[in-house]
Amino acid sequence: MKIRVYYEDTDLGGVVYYANYLKFCERARSELFFQNGMLPVKDGCHFVVVHIDASFKKSAKFADILEVKTKILEIRKVFVKLRQTIYKDEGVVFEMDVKLAFICNEKPSPIPKEFLDLFQNFSQEF
Repeated sequence: MKIRVYYEDTDLGGVVYYANYLKFCERARSELFFQNGMLPVKDGCHFVVVHIDASFKKSAKFADILEVKTKILEIRKVFVKLRQTIYKDEGVVFEMDVKLAFICNEKPSPIPKEFLDLFQNFSQEF
């Protein structure tokens, strides 16, 4: 997914504010569902982030075009692990491994089959 950095994404120096990299990755994860005619929620159940390991490599700045790529690392019954990498001009700006659990009524629950199928179809980078 390509993202343009807007002024609102930056700090006073025109550098992307650190928390916005997480937002860019969240948008890319949601876009996977949207592009496949789905929402990342079902019957009031949804994914939550339970762990993130993030690494900031370089700064992105106002007006840059960034690309978020996502790779599935592991799929289990109630969680999925992803690696999300943000690139600028082929160079890595940000990278994180994120573990998402599927929850219903605030408890871990099996990921619905259609979501598992979607993830398995994208076993490569998207």
